[in-house]
Amino acid sequence: MTNQTYDPKDFKNDVAVRWCPGCGDHAVLNVLHKAMAELGIPPHMIAVVSGIGCSSRLPYYMNTYGFHTIHGRGGAIATGVKVANPQLTVWQISGDGDCLAIGGNHFIHEVRRNVDLNLLLLNNKIYGLTKGQFSPTSDRGCISKSSPYGTTEDPFIPAELVFGARGTFFARGMDVELKINQEIMIEAAGHKGCSVVEILQNCMIFNNGIHNRITDKAVRANRTIHLVHGEKMLFGKNRDMGLVQDGFGLKAVRLDDGDYTIDDVLVHDAHCQDNFLHQQLAMMDGTNLPVALGVIRDVDAPSYETDVAVQVRKIQVKHRFKNLRDMILAGDTWERK
Repeated sequence: MTNQTYDPKDFKNDVAVRWCPGCGDHAVLNVLHKAMAELGIPPHMIAVVSGIGCSSRLPYYMNTYGFHTIHGRGGAIATGVKVANPQLTVWQISGDGDCLAIGGNHFIHEVRRNVDLNLLLLNNKIYGLTKGQFSPTSDRGCISKSSPYGTTEDPFIPAELVFGARGTFFARGMDVELKINQEIMIEAAGHKGCSVVEILQNCMIFNNGIHNRITDKAVRANRTIHLVHGEKMLFGKNRDMGLVQDGFGLKAVRLDDGDYTIDDVLVHDAHCQDNFLHQQLAMMDGTNLPVALGVIRDVDAPSYETDVAVQVRKIQVKHRFKNLRDMILAGDTWERK
């Protein structure tokens, strides 16, 4: 954070944005510009890294450092950038195919290592750039160009992978909820560690309407819940529904039927180290329980690049290495005569 104020246009450049009209990526880009302006970090102290895919074009539209890398390897490059220059604020932009298919191994390890970067995972449940093949998050039975008779496999759920890799920050947004997206991007940037933000995003061309069952205005209030740390888990158009404990699980209840009161509704604790409830919240799918939006988990843990820097300094002092060459030649060496 700095004392200088910025405007969203300070993070834009003059490159024409080349996404399809109506693509959810436009909304994500605009919110990212606004979030960066509010954070107040100078553009020259920011690096935006991506892999391959429609979403991975985003670095071209930023007035920051940008790296458009290779398919699935954005996480590896982003990790290297942060370790090499911990002072940079690093954003990784990825899609469900780029991040969870060829990049799946890099994804779980950057989360496991808790590298201090902010990962925006744009999930439209389809491969858009390569023209409509099913992706690792496509629903079972999805009919696509590469599955004309429907997929016969279950999808990855990004939140499950994050929790399985012992992630310290997970949030979810939707391309139609700009205010919530800006809120979680700012909180992600403030988290010391790997911040994973899944954004449910629409592909107008190859998977149009895939998230309509929760994003449509007529049902959105009843099928989504905006979680805020320290606040009651309320939802509904009139905020007359809430989440309560039901044994080891959760239950959605109405507060106007006489069986439950506001006192029964759970308070969201994003900072709880135990992730049991966080996982339950993240796995709600909008059928019997509303899809959770906002910051679901945000806990403290050592960050990878900080510990690496400390280790390097200790070794430099102990062995008086001045550079990499000194370290390489410090062991047994021989010269050919």
